[in-house]
Amino acid sequence: MSAAAPGDPDEGVFAAWLAERIGAYARRQIGEDEDPVAWGLDSVALLGLFGDIEEAFGPLLEPADLWAHPSVRDLARHLAMRHAMGRNSGRVRAVFAFTGQGCQHPRMTAGLYEELSGYRHHLAEADEAIAPYLGRSVRELILDGDPRVHQTALTQPALFAVGYALAMTLVRAEGVRPVAVLGHGTGEVAAAVVAGALSLDDAARLVCFRGAYMQHLPSGGGMMATCASPWEAADAAAAEPEVSIGAFNAARATVLTGAVDGLERVRERLAAIGIASTFLPVTHAFHSPLMEPVKDRFEAAARHLTGRTPTLPYYSTVYGRQYVQPLTAGYWTDQITAPVRFADAARHMLAQQAPSHVVEIGPKAVLTPFLRRMAGTGGPTCLAVCRSPETNAVDLAGVLSKLNAGPLAEL
Repeated sequence: MSAAAPGDPDEGVFAAWLAERIGAYARRQIGEDEDPVAWGLDSVALLGLFGDIEEAFGPLLEPADLWAHPSVRDLARHLAMRHAMGRNSGRVRAVFAFTGQGCQHPRMTAGLYEELSGYRHHLAEADEAIAPYLGRSVRELILDGDPRVHQTALTQPALFAVGYALAMTLVRAEGVRPVAVLGHGTGEVAAAVVAGALSLDDAARLVCFRGAYMQHLPSGGGMMATCASPWEAADAAAAEPEVSIGAFNAARATVLTGAVDGLERVRERLAAIGIASTFLPVTHAFHSPLMEPVKDRFEAAARHLTGRTPTLPYYSTVYGRQYVQPLTAGYWTDQITAPVRFADAARHMLAQQAPSHVVEIGPKAVLTPFLRRMAGTGGPTCLAVCRSPETNAVDLAGVLSKLNAGPLAEL
C-alpha cells in the first residue's frame, strides 16, 4: 500500500515519501543519497514505483526519469520542481546559466554584434571596464577572429565580456528578468554581476587578474571530460596523485583535471571499461590543487573588491547550492581550486525555483544538454542564446519569442 500523499509537498517531503516506498519494494531501509542501481529493483518493481508516484501526485514524470536522477534526493528535487511548475503553469519564470571556459571561439557572437545595437552597447561597456587591466580591447580580440582568444589570460575576460553583454541585452533591452542565476567556473563572475553581487568594474578586475595569474602557471596541466559517474572517475584516477575531479556536470558527465600525463593514463583505464573521454581545449588544470600557487597573489589582488550579498537567488557551483553570503575575495579565491559542483547547483535551482525556462548564456550551447537531462521529460524549456557560432539576431528573436519577450512575443 502506498504511503499517504501530502497535500502540498516540498523536496523534503518527497524524499521521505520516496525512501519509504522504495524501501518497501527493496525490503530494507533506503538512504536518500543511495544510487538507484543499489536499490536492487527489477522492472516490475520500478513500474510499480512509477505507478505509485502517479497515483499519489499525478503525472509529474515519465518512467525514464527514474533513472535520470542519481539518488532519492535528486529524484525528490525533480518531483518538487515538477509539482511547483504545475502551480506556476502559464507564468514565464526564467533562470540564467552562464557557461565557463572551454566554449570560447574566434569571432564568438559576431553575428549578434553586427545586427543588434543593444548587444554592441553592452559589449562596449564590458570592453571599457576590462581595458585598464588587460591593456587592450577585448572587443577587438573577440571580433577580429584572433586565435589568442584561447590563451587563458585573454579567454577569461573575453568570456566574461560576452556573458555580461548577452545577459544585459536580455535584461535591459528585451525585458527578460531572471528569477535566479548560476555560472559554471568563470561564468560565475558574470552571474554575480547579474545577481547584483559584483559591480561591472569589480568583476572586470577580478576576471582579468584571475586569467593572468593562471596563464603564468607552468604548463603540463589539462582537463578531460568523461562519460563516467563521479565514482567511476574517482576510481580510475585513484592511482594518480595529480589528477582530481574538476567538475560534476551531470550523473554521467564528470570532468577530471590535473597533470596531462596522468590524465592520459586515466583515459586508458576508462577506455578499457568502455567509458569515453575527451580532452577539453584548455591550457591548464583549472579547479585543481595545481592552481594552488596563484591563490595568495589572487586574494591580494581581489581583496579590495566590494563583494555584496546577491539580490537574486545565486546558485553557487563552489558549494552546489544557493549562496546567500556576500561574494567576497575569499569566495573567489576558494573557487580557483574547488571542483565545479554544477550538477548539484543546477538541481537545487530547478527544484527550488521551478523555472518555466532555463536560458544558457554563453557563446555556444554547452550546458543545455546537461540541464535538459536533469529537468527530465516535461521539465522547463531549455534555451541557448547562442546555439552555434553562426547565431544571429533572427536566432535571438526566436529565443525571445519563447520567453514572451522582445518584438516577436505578441505575434
